Amino acid sequence: MKVTYAPAWLSFIPPATLGLRLPLLAVLLPLFLFPPATSALAEAGDTHGAALSKHRFTTETISFALPAQPLYQALTAYAQQAGLQLFFRREQLPNIEAVEIDGAFSRRQALTRLLENSNLDFQIGDGGEGMTLVIFPSTDDKQPTPQPLTVAEAPNHLPIEETYVTGVRSTLRQSLAVKRNSNHIVDVTTSADIGQFPDRNVADALQRIPGVSVDRIWGEGRDVNIRGTDKDINRTLLNGQQVASAYWWANDNLSRGFNYSTLASQLVESLEVHKTPRADLDEGSIGGTVIVRTRKPLDLPAAELRLSLEQQYNDLAETLAPQISTLGSWKNHERTFGVLASINWQNRDSRRDGLETFADNNFYSVTDQHGQQTKDVYAVWGGGSALFQQQRTHTTGNLTLQWAPDEHWNTVLNLVDSQVDTENSNHNFLFSPGGYKLSETPPAIVTDPIFIPTDNGKKILAGGTLNNADSPGAFLDSIQRQAYIDTQVYDLDLHYRGGRWENHAQFGFTRARGGTDHDRLYRFSGDTRVHFRLDRDALETDYLDLDPQDPAALDNFSPVSRDWIRAMENREYYGQLDVHRTLESDWIQRLAFGLKLRDLQVENHLTTGTIDTESDAWKTLKNLGLDAVNGPLSPTLSTANANASTLTRYILTDPQHLQSVIHPLYAEGAMSYAYDPSAYFAIGEQSLAGYVSADFERGPWHGDIGLRVVQTRQVARAYQPDISDDPQSLPMNRVENHYRDALPNLNLRYQLNDQLMARAAVAKVMARPNFKDLTPNIIIEPTSGYGTAGNPQLDPYRADQLDLGLEWYFGNASLLSATAFFKDISTFVYPHVDLEQINGQALYITRPRNGPGANIRGLELQWQHDFAKGFGTLTNYTYTNARVPAADDSRTLNLPGNSRSQLNASIYYESEKLNGRLGYNYRSRSYGEIIAGSQSETAPYRQWDASVRWQLTPSLSMTMDAANLTGEVIKIRSASGIPQGFYQHGRRLTMGLKWQL
Repeated sequence: MKVTYAPAWLSFIPPATLGLRLPLLAVLLPLFLFPPATSALAEAGDTHGAALSKHRFTTETISFALPAQPLYQALTAYAQQAGLQLFFRREQLPNIEAVEIDGAFSRRQALTRLLENSNLDFQIGDGGEGMTLVIFPSTDDKQPTPQPLTVAEAPNHLPIEETYVTGVRSTLRQSLAVKRNSNHIVDVTTSADIGQFPDRNVADALQRIPGVSVDRIWGEGRDVNIRGTDKDINRTLLNGQQVASAYWWANDNLSRGFNYSTLASQLVESLEVHKTPRADLDEGSIGGTVIVRTRKPLDLPAAELRLSLEQQYNDLAETLAPQISTLGSWKNHERTFGVLASINWQNRDSRRDGLETFADNNFYSVTDQHGQQTKDVYAVWGGGSALFQQQRTHTTGNLTLQWAPDEHWNTVLNLVDSQVDTENSNHNFLFSPGGYKLSETPPAIVTDPIFIPTDNGKKILAGGTLNNADSPGAFLDSIQRQAYIDTQVYDLDLHYRGGRWENHAQFGFTRARGGTDHDRLYRFSGDTRVHFRLDRDALETDYLDLDPQDPAALDNFSPVSRDWIRAMENREYYGQLDVHRTLESDWIQRLAFGLKLRDLQVENHLTTGTIDTESDAWKTLKNLGLDAVNGPLSPTLSTANANASTLTRYILTDPQHLQSVIHPLYAEGAMSYAYDPSAYFAIGEQSLAGYVSADFERGPWHGDIGLRVVQTRQVARAYQPDISDDPQSLPMNRVENHYRDALPNLNLRYQLNDQLMARAAVAKVMARPNFKDLTPNIIIEPTSGYGTAGNPQLDPYRADQLDLGLEWYFGNASLLSATAFFKDISTFVYPHVDLEQINGQALYITRPRNGPGANIRGLELQWQHDFAKGFGTLTNYTYTNARVPAADDSRTLNLPGNSRSQLNASIYYESEKLNGRLGYNYRSRSYGEIIAGSQSETAPYRQWDASVRWQLTPSLSMTMDAANLTGEVIKIRSASGIPQGFYQHGRRLTMGLKWQL
């Protein structure tokens, strides 16, 4: 059942866990109530991705490397390294050489030194996406105090004929400046750059970054893989902190990955992908860490209002869906207090046409028409033609309060609330070899069976005729699902700067709850023989004794019909302190240390509605056929993933008839509800981390070195299985696990010349196991006697990594780079089947265990170039070779989540009135779990996207976006050639108007 939480503005520390957090609060609060006179506050981690504010321009220290050169070239290089926008007229610049600037300075100090003896002044203005500086001739010899200025108010009202950064090129240059000046390897994309792509969620925007790939199983990006590693061993942070995630689909489990479908892109100021760690970055990632930075009111104009109205058309669903978003920002005249509020409302009607099979690890005996028996054969439980339709409403609200009374203090309170509600209708017309025909007593004869080998030496049934015309052979599964995901973030970020000290503290709470209010399966069956054939590109069925378009042919209501009411919940409290000290040293520029405390709790609950075959209502219900509740014929399913022998049209149910005909019988006793103790698990996890790091610089050498130490304590709880007693009285099983990790890192960059830079990085990293693998529960299948279980004693993933890179910045918005990376993962998690004693019975249990590690070797190539006259390109390619041994050491497998090749390429054009982009994304074959003796594979996938933006007036623009222009099909199959899922989502076309006032 769905639960709505009341806002918990001050409930960061609940009474149940107060004792755990008091020691940390006792340390942190005095530092802010009584700050030292020379104390200062720095943001945790890298903050280059955020837009500049006035106090950061004046106080924040960054490294500059500007050789003596003509002034106009020096100003261009300064803007690159400072990460801001600079406007000037070249003919107004004196023909002089600027002095060399090499070292750590604030942006204001560096610019002041560049303009010495030039008779030039600068003023600060708001550039929409960040700070704008205007350079102009001085009217006297005194440097003016910077005052707010817009570009239109430049001295003498002269047009700015030459601008260093505008539009697309502005954001690209800012992103390159962040990458260039960072000691560690990081890639950044900004909010303006995201807006130029046809991406309506953050995951789709991230795929443009080298080494990042996304999972599009639901049409849009939801999960992110980095450098060949799965989503569950990479972390996404919001403003440096974890965001709780949950899911709505019945087959999804709580994971350590982030569900990007719940995050509105309007919230985002910048996206940072950190590929090598720093000591002050949270642990928990093997491939890399994504940090999402949100907007802040003091970084935006004094009174800004943005409004966007859009309509999206899905050519498969043939529906229009609206989206409305608005953002307002205000700050007082002194620019010391600001408020930002935004609301994003999105409605989506989507359709997915699919061909599916459902394999498992059970074995069957197959007897052909000649009496020849083949034992220990895999067979799919079932398979068929699926039509998935969803109506989704997504509402995200964001409120940000920022207070910066002077150059020392900066306090930000950020509140986010995201609600996703979905109505799903899923129909699948099925045949069922393993679930029905081969499980009969005796099993049905299979005429002319086709067997193909699996990777472990066994066979799988891939075709033939399933006989016995008098037993169930055809099924219609109608699933009507009411699902939801609710996510909240409450984050308080405190900074104090003064002198050479910088202090930062951050406290917060995040929670997510997802699942279903109802997930009702209605199954109708009909007796028939079935001829089927499965291969890499085909799923063919022929129902020999019935017509799938005749509702009377499915004349029985199945007793396996059910209802699931599921709730998964994820909560986390966190608090951290960071203290930095800037030094006057020939080598060490800054020392830092910090503490981080996290308290995480996840829970899974399931209430199951099952058919009561002893009730009187069941006697009526079991004789109801599909013709009592049928609706129209399905639309003709996509032929892009079918052939002439594939079922592409069949009869559907009518949801209103299901309500009026079947639900009254449920209420009369045909369905009973009970809490399912076997599905319950709860995992509590506390971690305490401390770090120390140093940033150093000497001549062309720059870098940082650090050590992060983290202690993890996990407590997992689940009900113990007792197959002989009442399941309601099962005892609780509680298991603890503790481990400690020391994670050193070293990042180096060497400036070969003013354009060429070399990088090297070494580090030890770790990632904790997935929650589902840590559960102590055991679920026994009553029909097969097999069971699945978790393992709360699992060790984390641990890896040593090395990165070597070369970067050539050969123009203002141009980069050519190559980075080689190596990861040696010392231990991995594998499913392992063994005979175990459960309540005195010997049962085969599949349980995750730590096994041999993996090696990942890869290369990232990146090319970004501004061709002038408005044209440019962004292109990157990533090669990853990742192999892992099987759990039994019998063969080598591909690393789940990995693709050998990834290519992202786009060209853009921009002028004063028109911006356009055409993008191409390619991902080679990727890999998943092992089922029925073979590893799952997703076929190579390619997608074309395009976007166009017309600036109709200074404040009004029109946008047109197109995603998946060629209507590509996602194809998932086993390595042995059994199709698992072929999915077509259709093209998405979006048109909208955007106002910025």
